[in-house]
Amino acid sequence: MDKGRLEAFSDGVLAIIITIMVLELKVPEGDGWDVLFQQWPIFLSYVLSFIYVGIYWNNHHHFLHASEKVNGGVLWANLHLLFWLSLMPVTTGWMGQNHFSQRPVAVYGFALLMCAIAWRPFQRSLILANGGDSSLLAQAVGSDWKGKVAVAMYVCGILLAFVAPWVSCVLYATVAAIWFIPDRRIESRIMK
Repeated sequence: MDKGRLEAFSDGVLAIIITIMVLELKVPEGDGWDVLFQQWPIFLSYVLSFIYVGIYWNNHHHFLHASEKVNGGVLWANLHLLFWLSLMPVTTGWMGQNHFSQRPVAVYGFALLMCAIAWRPFQRSLILANGGDSSLLAQAVGSDWKGKVAVAMYVCGILLAFVAPWVSCVLYATVAAIWFIPDRRIESRIMK
């Protein structure tokens, strides 16, 4: 199967996700700073989600670039990942509209957790389609400490959302910061 079609489809879905999120930003009524300031929770949740979608897009690109082929398992794993990512506009909007209250922050964390969990079968199916554990991709992934740390922090964030939603948001932002710096493992393996 041609991986270009998978990448083009995924790019389109991710672009739509970002478009839907930005359309949720409403133009403030009035020209005062106070009116603009009232929108900060919505804007902040948008920025965090935009970064997350960008991180997934970037990593998705790197993984497909390092892959030579895809198969049906990769296609289904990719759709599973895109399903969870497609919920980002709803959870982002709900969290921002409700000023980072407990339940929306927990649901947002759950969506992030499910995206991270869905990444694993996508990653594994690409590895299997491209030579298994001896493949270049498997070597580049290694122990995937970032993925394991992210899942643990999401679980903590979900639980803490009912006690201290701001702590949860800090955990979610910390995971984004960890992943924001591009992962050089794949690039370094390809350049060898």
